[in-house]
Amino acid sequence: MTGTHQDHVLIVEDEPRIAAVLCDYLANAGYRHHWVADGAAVVSAFLAQQPDLVLLDLMLPGRDGIDLFHELRRHGQVPVIIVTAKVEEIDRLLGMEIGADDYICKPFSPREVVARVAAVLRRHRHVPQPAIADPLAIDPVACRASVNGHALNLTPVEFRLLSLLHGAQGRLYSRNDLLERLYDDRRVVTDRTVDSHVKNLRRKLVEAGGHEEWIKSIYGAGYRMELK
Repeated sequence: MTGTHQDHVLIVEDEPRIAAVLCDYLANAGYRHHWVADGAAVVSAFLAQQPDLVLLDLMLPGRDGIDLFHELRRHGQVPVIIVTAKVEEIDRLLGMEIGADDYICKPFSPREVVARVAAVLRRHRHVPQPAIADPLAIDPVACRASVNGHALNLTPVEFRLLSLLHGAQGRLYSRNDLLERLYDDRRVVTDRTVDSHVKNLRRKLVEAGGHEEWIKSIYGAGYRMELK
């Protein structure tokens, strides 16, 4: 048996026959599991079940699979294996760099799925992550920020944007999320305003010795910060 009583897999799959096979194989391998067939019920099940890993089929009734993936990521870094019926879809997702932990294409061997689950959980739990020195210094009281001691000359909105992204590294923020958090006065602005602020912030980070890649653009979804 490859799993333990602590390993809990959330299976998101709308085809009962496939879900039943996955449930059987995961159970035989020692994993606890919970099955959800409707995309609209995934987030509530995720929050209630607190799984260690999610097997997420993209083609679901009730809600788009990619949208669901980003919603799950906003609730933490639980590993997600995306399941799709098209090899071309995997190529597209890899190009988008959405950040899934693995991809599986249908039709698949259930034994392979169990092996992938075990490998992803092993990587997620037991591979030590090297400590990364934080090159950014942010003083929320003085509203100042610097890169390795080099001051960033930021506007108030740019400072709030940097503070928000830096304080939740790895979390994906949609443009609407950022607009709601950047403008307290609820002024009328568009999502392209966020793009402009990100562009200016990236430029200033580079000028101070940082990298524009610290702020990653996720096509069709939004932005996240990763100091790697």
